[in-house]
Amino acid sequence: MLRDSVADFAKRGTNIKRVRKLRDTAPGFERAVWQQMAEFGWLGILVPEQYGGLGLGCAEMAIVAAGTAGALTPEPLTAAAVLAAEAIARGDNEALKRELLEALVAGATIPALAWQERAGSLDTAATAMRAEPFEAAIKLNGSKSFVAGAAGADGYVVSAQSPDGLALYWVPANTGGVALDLQPLADGRMTGMLKLNDVVVPKSSLLASPACAGAALQAALDTTLVMVSAEMSGVMGRALDMSVDYMKTRVQFGKPIGSFQALAHRAVDLHIQRELSSAVLSDAVAMFDAGASGARRGAMASRVKARCSEAGLRITREAIQIHGAIGFTDEYDAGLYLKRAMTLSAWLGNAALHRRRYAELAAAAGE
Repeated sequence: MLRDSVADFAKRGTNIKRVRKLRDTAPGFERAVWQQMAEFGWLGILVPEQYGGLGLGCAEMAIVAAGTAGALTPEPLTAAAVLAAEAIARGDNEALKRELLEALVAGATIPALAWQERAGSLDTAATAMRAEPFEAAIKLNGSKSFVAGAAGADGYVVSAQSPDGLALYWVPANTGGVALDLQPLADGRMTGMLKLNDVVVPKSSLLASPACAGAALQAALDTTLVMVSAEMSGVMGRALDMSVDYMKTRVQFGKPIGSFQALAHRAVDLHIQRELSSAVLSDAVAMFDAGASGARRGAMASRVKARCSEAGLRITREAIQIHGAIGFTDEYDAGLYLKRAMTLSAWLGNAALHRRRYAELAAAAGE
């Protein structure tokens, strides 16, 4: 039923014309569509029931992520409803958790997680952002890069070094001293550079204390890696289907080009890549829903991200070649799938980074 609901949304609730219209604009998505996703219950799939969510698992979220990404939906579903939501849900400030998660599920608040400060690293503890006591409040100073879903976000879950260690803080977007610089991505969506200059928030804004912040961040990142892989699965699947359909209808020398052995063999190779990625994704989803943790969870997250990033780039690039000259034009949709694949493959680390991370974590887990 969920798969059918997502397929119906991809057919009726969005279209490529809308995607093209929203490219390179801020915030780059529509609040009305976001509200529709909230009404479908998609924003609360991973949110525990006591906070207004559905309390489901990665299997259900992967269906939605793959289906919406296959339609190139620009709304920040994974950035807000997975990355930020998981970090919030694992915090230890119950009152703030309830307030933020209930607002997220209702579609009233879009949170963004601001944790990364430099490229090429998934070290959640590597932060120079400072959080210091200031009278009866907390003062934050520093900057964050690559903030996914920053455009249009109502607030930020910010990681910072407090006197007691790494902690997470909730910073509303309209707080004084908050500056956001939006930067375009290859697929026309936006990422953000967040700067906090003497930003003062109340002590009640402490979302995750040093006792749980590091673990909350790492779990949120690992879960998001799986969901980004699901998005890539949806993108590569649609690109391959477009290519196969084209091979069946494009005629050269009096025959459909799909009858030519060279192209048929190429399509089979790409199909194998998609099937391998799907198998690894299914393993990862099952392992996460079974409660995998620690190095084993991280190794599986990196394994699926590496596999899907590599396969997604290969399939979408070859889709351009299969389509020939028309595939290289901006007017043809195949290029949009390649650009989305480029963005997803780089987000939270490319295939090479995750192969290295997998080797390290698999050894640590004794696999």
